[in-house]
Amino acid sequence: MPRRPFGQEGQQQASLGEEQLVEKQLKDLGVSPTVIQKLKSRSMLTMRDMRYVVAMTPDELIDELALTSYEQAYKLQEAAKRIIGYRNTLVTASQLAQQKATAPSLLTTGVKSIDELMGGGLSGGEIYEFAGEFGTGKTQLSHQLSVTVQLPRDQGGFGAKAVYIDTETTFSPERIEAMAKRFGVENALDNIYVYRPLNTGELEYFVRHDLNTLLDQGVRLVVVDSVIALYRAQFKGLEWLSRRQQAINYLLDWLKRWGRIYGAPVIITNQVLTHPLPSGIALKVPAGGNIIAHASTHRFFLKKSGDTWIIECIDSPRIAKGATAEYVIKDDGVWDA
Repeated sequence: MPRRPFGQEGQQQASLGEEQLVEKQLKDLGVSPTVIQKLKSRSMLTMRDMRYVVAMTPDELIDELALTSYEQAYKLQEAAKRIIGYRNTLVTASQLAQQKATAPSLLTTGVKSIDELMGGGLSGGEIYEFAGEFGTGKTQLSHQLSVTVQLPRDQGGFGAKAVYIDTETTFSPERIEAMAKRFGVENALDNIYVYRPLNTGELEYFVRHDLNTLLDQGVRLVVVDSVIALYRAQFKGLEWLSRRQQAINYLLDWLKRWGRIYGAPVIITNQVLTHPLPSGIALKVPAGGNIIAHASTHRFFLKKSGDTWIIECIDSPRIAKGATAEYVIKDDGVWDA
C-alpha cells in the first residue's frame, strides 16, 4: 500500500517511537514475526494503520499483506483492536440505550426545525442521505454542516474539522466564508479538506486508503457531494449496472466502517431520477436503487415548495416516515422558514 499523501510531513512519517511501540505491542499480543515484518515492509506500524487493519475484512487483510491463512488475519485484527481500544461487544438493548444516552453531543445543522426533525442533530457513525433535484439545498446544507462541525460542543458542534469530497466541483469557499461569519467560526476554510476525484477509481482509493489519515488529524464529518455523480457518468449502459451497484456498495461500506471507528457522521448527497407509474404519474425518486437505500441510516428528500423548501424523511430507524421540516436558503446558508 503506498504512503498516504495527506497531512503534515511530520504526521506522514510516524515517529520511530510510535512504530517501535506498536511493534512491541503486536509481539506481546502474539502476532507472528512474519506478519509483523510484512507490516513493517509496507510502513504500516502506526496507530492509524492499526485502525486500518481493524476496518478491513479478513479477506481484504489477506490480500493486502499477502498473508497465508485466515488465522493470521484474525490474530492480527484482534491484536489491532486491543491496541486502538476498539470494542465490539454483545450488549443488551437497555445497555445500548444507555450508551446512546451518554454518547457525545449531536451535530447541529444550524437550522432548529431540521435539528428537531433529526432528533436533536446528526449522530456519529451514521450515514445521512440528502436527495433532491438541483437547487433544493443539498450542497448548501453540506456546506453548512462543514462549518457547524467546527463549533464548540456547547454550541452544537464537535470542535472538529470536515472533509468534503466534491465530485461535481460545486464546493464554494465563498459560501463557507459567509456561513462562517454567520456562526462566528474563525478560519473555517483551514479546517475543511476538499478532495475532487477525477473518476470512481480515485474516489474509492481515497475513501479506503486516505480518509482515515484525515480522521486521525481531527476530521469528524465526512461529506460526499454527490455519491452517485461519477458512477452514473462512468458506468454507462445496462451491461455495467451490476458492476456499478457493487462498486457503490463497496464505497458506502468503507464510509460506514470509518464512521463507526471514528464516531463521525457521514453525509452523502444524491441525485434523483424519474420513476413512471402505471397510472401515468411520474415520481421523483433518489438514484442508486436499493444499494444506497439499504446503506443509508437516514434518508431525506429535499424539495422546493412555493417560497420555502421542505426536507422530508423517507426512511429512518427512529424518525417517522413522512415527517418534514421547512427551511429557506439565503446568501449565508440554510435558515428556519
